Amino acid sequence: MPGLKLPRMTKQRRAILAALQGDTSHPTAEEIYLRVKRELPHISLATVYRNLRRLAEEGLVQEIPTPHGPARYDPTTRPHYHFLCDECGRVYDVRLAVQNRFHHELALQGFKVRAHEMMFYGLCPACNRQNAQS
Repeated sequence: MPGLKLPRMTKQRRAILAALQGDTSHPTAEEIYLRVKRELPHISLATVYRNLRRLAEEGLVQEIPTPHGPARYDPTTRPHYHFLCDECGRVYDVRLAVQNRFHHELALQGFKVRAHEMMFYGLCPACNRQNAQS
């Protein structure tokens, strides 16, 4: 399409995306860096951070901020919710229908919603079982 500028896909960006594909663990930038460094030994952590920021801005990955730790990254960009475990710090995808009715309800109050995120906090099943046994 004329006028449409596609993002430049460097070998670093391709390697970062490849390191994330199919990953449901929501890795940190440092974890992604360690994976990519095996393929591209001269890549820097700063390059990984910069490319993750750009990939998130372009909608190719989702950045998930966490309150007490580093951001995590998700290759699944369709709208969905997350759960952050207070104990182990893992981030999980939550299988709940996205509630677009929130957009309508806020529109009635004069807001124009572009998107929304939801994060649940508590104990994941493994940590919950472990705490119940203690």
